Amino acid sequence: MKRIDRREFALRFLQLAAALAVPLRGRADPARGPFDVSVLRDVRVAMRDGVSLATDVYLPAPAGSAAPERVPAILERTPYGKSQTGTRHASTEVAMLFASHGYAVVFQDCRGRGKSEGAYVKYLSDGDDGFDCCTWLIGQPWSNGRIGTMGLSYAAHTQGALASAGAPGIAAMFMDSGGFSNAYQGGIRQGGAFEMKQVTWAFNEALQAPDVRKDPSKLAALKAVDLKAWFAKLPWSRGHSPLSAVPEYEDYVFDQWEHGDFDAFWKQLGIYAQGFYERYCDAATMLISSWYDPYPRTATDNFVALSRLKRGPIRLVLGPWTHGNREQSYSGDVDFGPAATFAGNVAPSYLDCKLRWFDRYLKDVANGVDADPAVRIFVMGGGSGRRNADGRLEHGGVWRSEATWPLARTRLTPFYLHAGGLLSQAPPRGRHPALQYRYDPAHPVPTIGGTVTSGQPIMVGGAFDQREAPEFFGSRAPFLPLARRPDVLVFETPPLAADVEVTGPLQAELWIASDCPDTDFTFKLIDAYPPSADYPDGYAMNLSDGILRCRYRDSWEHPALLERGRVYRIRIDAFPTSNLFKAGHRIRIDISSSNYPHFDLNPNTGEPEGRATRLRVATNRVYVDAVRPSRVLLPIVPRD
Repeated sequence: MKRIDRREFALRFLQLAAALAVPLRGRADPARGPFDVSVLRDVRVAMRDGVSLATDVYLPAPAGSAAPERVPAILERTPYGKSQTGTRHASTEVAMLFASHGYAVVFQDCRGRGKSEGAYVKYLSDGDDGFDCCTWLIGQPWSNGRIGTMGLSYAAHTQGALASAGAPGIAAMFMDSGGFSNAYQGGIRQGGAFEMKQVTWAFNEALQAPDVRKDPSKLAALKAVDLKAWFAKLPWSRGHSPLSAVPEYEDYVFDQWEHGDFDAFWKQLGIYAQGFYERYCDAATMLISSWYDPYPRTATDNFVALSRLKRGPIRLVLGPWTHGNREQSYSGDVDFGPAATFAGNVAPSYLDCKLRWFDRYLKDVANGVDADPAVRIFVMGGGSGRRNADGRLEHGGVWRSEATWPLARTRLTPFYLHAGGLLSQAPPRGRHPALQYRYDPAHPVPTIGGTVTSGQPIMVGGAFDQREAPEFFGSRAPFLPLARRPDVLVFETPPLAADVEVTGPLQAELWIASDCPDTDFTFKLIDAYPPSADYPDGYAMNLSDGILRCRYRDSWEHPALLERGRVYRIRIDAFPTSNLFKAGHRIRIDISSSNYPHFDLNPNTGEPEGRATRLRVATNRVYVDAVRPSRVLLPIVPRD
């Protein structure tokens, strides 16, 4: 056991604080921590099947005392390595901070990752393993039986998994950007389509996997893969993909890809909290996500369900960031101003927020956390619209407190698609020819930002002007706006006479037809800036988007192919957002049939998911007449 005295801890924490721009205020000041810290490295914790998982334990002891007290514990389970320095995952500096304030901190490598034994299968072992870890933890002589959990992204998913299993001892949770409510509708698939970030994540993580690093031939084979070339030549198959050099990673990716139907695979512990809410841990739960994160639907779904079923309390924070980047004022090429960051706006610092949360709900400290608002959202918009010194659009925005989610005062307002490209609250009149385009999966609409993470080197998330550019995969010279593509239908309002706020989840109801047995339809909500000196062509800022694979139009469990030329009514759901459309701007909706490489390509052949052998061009139609009025439903917040 290694003891770290307060001077050494303070030095390490100050280094971390400087690196992360953490303001040292109040309880975040290491000099105020009354405990020395002892560290137990690589403790082996046995799971129910005999597999042992490597675990680090940081124990507090009163200064000058050799024995630890019985204290509450804070647990993080991670696939990224339990002994990281200066990172946002399982940071040793953060562990020492919390331990110095009287918490036992437990960091554990997930099964098959880091120094843990067992085979790695992404997400699906974390429920039972998390339960077993908590059972072990509350039985330790230094534990008082109360556990808090924390972690970002995958380490939020591991929290949701153990909570779904009803793990013992859980009294407080701090879930940031993850914790699947339903991975079939956010995180792995969405609207029936497969999220290709699962491929890029697997590829990048395989390069760091210990068994790959120890095998020179396997590592060389993986490094030789040209990932961009592979993404340009779908379809793939097992044994013929960029992951073929690492079959264990290829297998779980194709398992996710090939399970297109919402079957038993998607209802497993660890990826489907919605099926386990009744036995979900009743704990004080902080849920954090952001508008350009893959998990705002997960966070809001969990908030709504847990607020109804549990004592909690349950809290929700939704910022304007990309995945986990809460201390950046920008997402992509759009800046939201200094008010956008978590630190200094939501709380003095992120670590201060965590520490106060755990102090209140693990130690019963009366620190005022109970009085914090149930919901904090960042409403984007209201900025100058100028280009700032960093070359980003100044979009602006403000934080606002709310009592609940969805906002009770929201009015779901239909905006109809018209034949001439108008978007209007007035429904169309008379009969009009259907709007038609050809969707060629060999030349899809490129992904320009959005709710993307872990996509390097293929794709990035965030807000961008919706035009092709060399940095966006699939773009082609002369790099025109997406609105100029023949396979994108554009509908927009006239310039707004007054500000309009849209806050909440989005829907599109389209009347469609296709000459193929299956195809996709997408829609995207855009804040269309007028032309200006800095942006002579205006700026089309993406806010949210959705997709539907048409075979699932009536049922996620029981797909049905399309009949050639038959007209169908479909519904597409998009992730929630919050944006103030300023007077003079336009509300714009883009309709198409691809958003690649965010989502996999529909080959239009009707073949089984993940097993396509060929591509086919589809002629797709959208109807916009009085009998078949296509529309989007926008959650409008009335202006005071």
